Amino acid sequence: MGIVRTGLITLAVLAALVAGGLYAFRMPLAEIAFTRAVERAIGRDTASGLPDGLHVYVCGAGSPLPDPMRAGPCLAIIAGDQHLVFDAGSGGVRNLTRMAYPNGKIDAVFLTHLHSDHMDGLGELLMQAWVNGGRDVPMPVYGPPGVEEVVGGFQAAYRIDGTYRAAHHGPAIANPAGHGGAGVTLSLPAGPGGSAVVYNQGGVTVTAYKVDHAPVEPAFGYRIDYKDRSVSLSGDTVFSENLIAVSEGVDILFHEALNANMVIAMRDAAAEAGRADLATILGDILDYHATPEDAAKAAEAAGVRQLVYYHTIPPLPSGALNALFMRDAKAHFGGPMDVAVDGIIWSLPAGSTAVNTIKAY
Repeated sequence: MGIVRTGLITLAVLAALVAGGLYAFRMPLAEIAFTRAVERAIGRDTASGLPDGLHVYVCGAGSPLPDPMRAGPCLAIIAGDQHLVFDAGSGGVRNLTRMAYPNGKIDAVFLTHLHSDHMDGLGELLMQAWVNGGRDVPMPVYGPPGVEEVVGGFQAAYRIDGTYRAAHHGPAIANPAGHGGAGVTLSLPAGPGGSAVVYNQGGVTVTAYKVDHAPVEPAFGYRIDYKDRSVSLSGDTVFSENLIAVSEGVDILFHEALNANMVIAMRDAAAEAGRADLATILGDILDYHATPEDAAKAAEAAGVRQLVYYHTIPPLPSGALNALFMRDAKAHFGGPMDVAVDGIIWSLPAGSTAVNTIKAY
């Protein structure tokens, strides 16, 4: 017993010494880890390693409902020397920073419609692009009628902040002439089949097209073409014949979707919990979003190569829920299907049919 007791005491002393040593080295180890993290993050530019082509950064694949894997709607494009952002949902610009997207190089922002979840991060995006890019003209923000009022509101809200930053950093960094944004109203031809080229710069063509998100009118989707690669972004819509027509043959269709059975279960649970207001909202949203099956049918009819779901409702906090969300959609589309999460780059090299995914963080 004496030997055992001596051994236990020895082990306790050694454990104390090890713990004390680890504590003593805790600060130096933390400093080393921090320095290495800074070296990896500062100056990192994921775009520098991409081939010439069309690349989609998923900066927000979610909806207004909190989702730990998805910020508000936000997709960013790099194609050639053009940098374009489509929708600016809450948290999206911070994800772009985490993805090492060159925020200072953004050429334009496009809004699909004026629901708050698609533009509540716009003020932060405009500020980041201004300070990081040394802009000398406001950022153009394209969108449906009303976009000038929305951008004007953010201009007013961020005016005081802009004066502080200009005074602190100086005009070389924060030039007052480049502060904020300038709304550009897009007017498409009348009728349900309206579409028009609304941007043509650096070999990149953006076509806006009408979708059906009533009572929101108008609401747009966008097709982006660069060299021989293309993607289409649905915005919020039910099944749309116009989306099918304009999206014909694209490499990837990014399509919103709402799983009605899952949302109905949430609605019923809210009603049982006495949350009549929430139950009403969950019931109201059922009729102005596409189901996963609707999106799959649209992808098949348009002959797209791949379908990626974004703006997914309800939240999907685990990839294990993806199959339940898509459910019977695979019966309606013969190509690859995926559910987007934030932090992924979908890369389409020019002169190729390859579709690559890159995890940016």
